[in-house]
Amino acid sequence: MSELPSWPVSTNRERELLDQVLASPQWGGFNPIIGEFEQKFAAYQHCAHGVAAVNGTVTLEMMLVAAGIGPGDEVIVPAISFVSTASAVSRLGATPVFVDIEPFTFNMDPAQVRLAVTAKTKAILAVHFGGPLADMDALVALAGETGAMLLEDAAHAHGAEWKGQRAGSFGLASSFSFQNGKVMTAGEGGIVLTNDAAFAERMRSFMNQGRRPGYSFFHHFEAGNNYRMSALHAAVLLAQLERLDEQIDLRARNWPLLKVERPGLRWQEVPAAVNRNPWYLLLGRISAEEFGETRDEFCARLQASGIPVTPFYPHTLYQNPMYVGGLPHRVLPCPNAEACVRDAFWMPFRLLMGGEAETARIADVVRGRTLQGESK
Repeated sequence: MSELPSWPVSTNRERELLDQVLASPQWGGFNPIIGEFEQKFAAYQHCAHGVAAVNGTVTLEMMLVAAGIGPGDEVIVPAISFVSTASAVSRLGATPVFVDIEPFTFNMDPAQVRLAVTAKTKAILAVHFGGPLADMDALVALAGETGAMLLEDAAHAHGAEWKGQRAGSFGLASSFSFQNGKVMTAGEGGIVLTNDAAFAERMRSFMNQGRRPGYSFFHHFEAGNNYRMSALHAAVLLAQLERLDEQIDLRARNWPLLKVERPGLRWQEVPAAVNRNPWYLLLGRISAEEFGETRDEFCARLQASGIPVTPFYPHTLYQNPMYVGGLPHRVLPCPNAEACVRDAFWMPFRLLMGGEAETARIADVVRGRTLQGESK
């Protein structure tokens, strides 16, 4: 089919801000443009503090370090997410506890989280999968009842809202990613947000090799690391942030054009409380008996037409070789997660970044038609 919308995209605004950095004597992690980006993105997500770093995997680890997670602690995570959600926990010597997802929101099931809580539970790490937030009413209440910290993996949820409150502002802290495929990107990058000033300072010290404000460059108070974001990344992200609202609105307008209704095809369920969705992933599940195609046949047909589609993850997080091979973890029954591995798929948000005609042509292929008419 005709050329699809591309991603990433840039304008002269990225070049303008990059030129400002290139003309400065500081391209690294101490340029003031990084602090400007941290402040603006934190405020955008309804938070007081932001600490930027090199990528979203590192920011998950920074967040857990600042939260005091370590050996003997358990962190409840969903069985479906990118590996960093669990591996960041494991790298600190803590134990990820995998719980099932809801069958059509693809987000962690609060009822299963409740069953997973023990005396060792230190935190609940909620993932906002595909863009829509997990059930924050239930998870905030559960964290309050159990004393567990609520943390957010908001790598998919830039600009998302639950009852008017932005993703990343519900728990103690949250982690965002700016990797190449995210709705805001500098190729790589990440940030942790929080409303707790002391928590932000702990993270900033850890990612800046244990330094503290007011001391010399060569005073180090803990065994931290250099996870600083470069000024070049921050410049690109400032430009990306300026266009984010416009791009979210475009995807929201195009989604009804692409959302094909067909027996056996069920799209991600977006709770009514999610009043703003960035549409990071276009998620669905296929019942082969009703749909007339298996999930894999559907994906192969779209791919043959030039439409990017991924047949979901090949396994749950706990079925990764490192956990099957013995890395400490705990698993509650996860029938929904395992079913999604067999019948779910996703398409990237860039399919919603074109005009109405482009989006309608993509929908025709999803529906089962070619540009010449019915395929069967």
